Amino acid sequence: MSSPTPVRVQRTIRGMATSDGAGVRLTRVIGGPSLPDLDPFLLLDEFGTDRAEDYIAGFPSHPHRGFETVTYMLDGRMRHKDNHGNEGLLTPGSVQWMTAGRGLVHSEMPEQESGQMRGFQLWVNLPARDKMTDPKYQEFAPERIPVTAPGDGVQVKVIAGQVGEVSGPIVQPATDPVYLDITLAANARWEYTLP
Repeated sequence: MSSPTPVRVQRTIRGMATSDGAGVRLTRVIGGPSLPDLDPFLLLDEFGTDRAEDYIAGFPSHPHRGFETVTYMLDGRMRHKDNHGNEGLLTPGSVQWMTAGRGLVHSEMPEQESGQMRGFQLWVNLPARDKMTDPKYQEFAPERIPVTAPGDGVQVKVIAGQVGEVSGPIVQPATDPVYLDITLAANARWEYTLP
């Protein structure tokens, strides 16, 4: 087995402050002018504030088609509903993986009137052969997301993909994703070889 090639940081990208939905303030990292094209990653937004006026209007009903959205909640409560009868409540540590496929209409609305609302949403382009697939909704509470400690001072929540013998709960053969939440203690090191 060959040793992994170290990855060097080529450049640092600053997210762009913007708003989406009905005025939710967020920071766009992928999909803005600094990093417009990173297919299959179409967009990466970070939302995080304790000011209710920055998120309370939420994301009323809107359409998607041909890609997937991955929402990872760190703080707060957000309700998902779509026109295919799927409904779920995202809470801290939970993940929603929605395949829009041939199309759906959904909403994501806060279920709180105050306090911190924080998380990430990633949009993943589907391959051309899968753009017209049936819509699919997967939601996982934090207790369904396995956690492993592959080294001293290293904790990894395996949302999708595999770390050692630990596999994440997300099943999506179209994009074969790896999505990890990695926490490193001061001076800890960990190497991970992408599949």
